[in-house]
Amino acid sequence: MNAHPYSPAFAAGGFGFVSGALSVDENGTAVTGRTEALVAAAARLSERLGSVGMTLRDVVKTTYFVTDVTMRDEANSHYELLFDEPRPARSFVEVAALPYGATVEIEAIAHRRN
Repeated sequence: MNAHPYSPAFAAGGFGFVSGALSVDENGTAVTGRTEALVAAAARLSERLGSVGMTLRDVVKTTYFVTDVTMRDEANSHYELLFDEPRPARSFVEVAALPYGATVEIEAIAHRRN
């Protein structure tokens, strides 16, 4: 049985819809440090994209959920490293808390490139 009642990623009509990827390590433990949390969430996002045969290059839209909106500058710098231009559209939202003590969660929509 799955630990969660949803798909980590779902492909339909050339699109990939990725459930929120948390800033946790491979064992599900929250990663400390602001930049480290962004890197961990992006790594989990990449893994989820891979499960539907896609990569970060296919991402067209992301939504970042963070527990501290002051992470915006670090997130912007990390986004520039993570994605080539033209970069995907992005929303950046502060939330009160995230599961497992994570500080960052990234969800994405991807489109398979021809």
